[in-house]
Parts: sequence; C-alpha cells; structure tokens
Amino acid sequence: MTSSLKIKESLYLQCLEFVENRFDTIQNTINEIQESLTSETKSSAGDKHETGRAMLQLEREKAGNQLAEIQKIKESLLKVNASKTSEIIGLGSVVYTNKSNYFIAISAGELKVADKLFYAISPGTPIGQLLMGKKAGDEVGFRGQLFIVQEVV
Repeated sequence: MTSSLKIKESLYLQCLEFVENRFDTIQNTINEIQESLTSETKSSAGDKHETGRAMLQLEREKAGNQLAEIQKIKESLLKVNASKTSEIIGLGSVVYTNKSNYFIAISAGELKVADKLFYAISPGTPIGQLLMGKKAGDEVGFRGQLFIVQEVV
C-alpha cells in the first residue's frame, strides 16, 4: 500500500472513530434521560412534576434527532472507499492544495496524519462543493483566497 493510501485509510479511520464517539455520547445522553424519566415517574406529583417530565421528553426527542443525524453521517462515511484513488475529486478523495489539505468524506474537523493537518469536510460544505469534480492544477476561489489543487489521491 502506498503512503498516500495509508494516509487516506488513516483519515477514514479517524472519521469513523469521530462518528462512533458522537454516536456513543448521544446514546449515553438518551440512556441518562430515560433513567431520569423513570425516576421522575416515581417522585412527587403536581405541576412541577409534569414540567420536569415534559422537559425530559423534549431533551429525549432532541437527542433522538441527533442520533438519527449521526446515523446518516455514518452511512455517508461507509460509502467512502479508502483503498480507491482517483484523479478527479469526489467522495473519499484526499486533496492537497497550496493552502490546506482536505479529506472529502464527512465534516469531522481537523485531523492529523504523518505530521500533516487535514480538514475532514463533507462534499456538501461550501469548499467541498467547489472542490468536487476538480483535478490537480485546477484553481478554486473561496473567501477571497485562491486555492490551487496540487494533488488528488
């Protein structure tokens, strides 16, 4: 495996870990809310009790929506083939520019591999949309800066 593919695989694994950690955090939140709802049922009655239950149910609904969103993100990430290379930027591409390096997969922030900084971005982000379909040598203008695509893996 070439070092470029090792970098891509490492970025992919870091994104997967990011998704798994978010999933676990949200799942733990849901479990804590469920426990609170159960204990709230056993406590006092009255308006304060009903308000507390309603707040907890809103929190559970919000966490459930976050869980659904992270599952969509994971499904998107699972479409990435980390062992495939392409000259044209698409889902799963590692993109080196004169300004920054990108991994086109999911929005997971800054990732570091082999002392190089990469930004894991979704193809739907503004910079992701501009980069999609480009190849080495192409230029992209973004927020007043000129990005020159130097390499695509």
